[in-house]
Amino acid sequence: MSAMEQNSASHDGNAPLRRPPVTADDFVAGILVGNRSLLARAITVIESSAARHETQAREILQKVLPSAGRAKRVGITGVPGVGKSTFIEAFGCHLIKHGHQVAVLTIDPSSSLSGGSILGDKTRMERLSLEPRAFIRPSPAGGQSGGVARRTRETMLLCEAAGFDVVIVESVGVGQGEIALRSMVDFFLLLQLPGAGDELQGIKKGIVELADMILINKADGDNRLRAEQSRLEQETALHYTQPSTSGWQTEVELCSAKTGEGIARAWERVEFFYQQLEPKGIIAARRRQQSLEWLAESVQEGLRQRFYQNPRVQAELPAVREAILRGELTVPGATQTLLAAEAGTISQTTNKSPPHD
Repeated sequence: MSAMEQNSASHDGNAPLRRPPVTADDFVAGILVGNRSLLARAITVIESSAARHETQAREILQKVLPSAGRAKRVGITGVPGVGKSTFIEAFGCHLIKHGHQVAVLTIDPSSSLSGGSILGDKTRMERLSLEPRAFIRPSPAGGQSGGVARRTRETMLLCEAAGFDVVIVESVGVGQGEIALRSMVDFFLLLQLPGAGDELQGIKKGIVELADMILINKADGDNRLRAEQSRLEQETALHYTQPSTSGWQTEVELCSAKTGEGIARAWERVEFFYQQLEPKGIIAARRRQQSLEWLAESVQEGLRQRFYQNPRVQAELPAVREAILRGELTVPGATQTLLAAEAGTISQTTNKSPPHD
């Protein structure tokens, strides 16, 4: 009997009803049968930075791991205003119409002043949010680089375990750190505006080189001719770049999320991508490499947390900061001071003599 069932059975009807604690097993059982409420709450646990959630988060991830990894992972990026949310809604509805279950992980920018996030993607994707086979999860970027949230990879695993066979990750926008999104998806889709050069769109050449497909969105009405011209320019530019994925040629297509033109074609290319590369082991190899990159990032984050939680570092940090602000200490010198403080704790711990019998 789960913790929730035990709580319900012992309730006598007189004491005030309390929300039962949800165990990791409760979360996992709910996720595996597609319970959206428990999936959403598990994601909240995963995203939490509270120490009390860390152990439970690790247990949930470990237990859902055998049921994850079967979805098509698609990353979508583009400059703000290119129509990412409108495109994803049309794209997601098309997939659902053809029998897929779609999870959309949208990353909203966080305010540099308040740290808050708009989290408005469910409002912008009203039609898709009403679909029973769709799940939209907005998360704040929270200062995380690369246009993704702090726990995007973990959230993807939970959605896959919940039965979603297509997971779409929408990034904040285009920037130099967009490689973070490339490092967690199989297929990377770049949306561009018609008639706007790379400089105007804020798109670095390296971002274009990461794309498995480029879509010129809003290719309708008066924009049509400009969109055609943009496609020709991008196709010419691609001749001078290496393909993002071995064995795959990046294509440039036109689409209009408003009219629906090009939406079906975009999904055809995604499916063809998997049909061509999965049998060759290219996608599996990419995911193995991504797992190693994830490990390196996770270790770095863990070491950073451990460093700042170290009592000696915490004791030294205020004085070091003040010395920097007064111009009495350089940043490299301050860094060495803090590292030495942290190392002192380690040496005391590691150099203790074993007890004598």
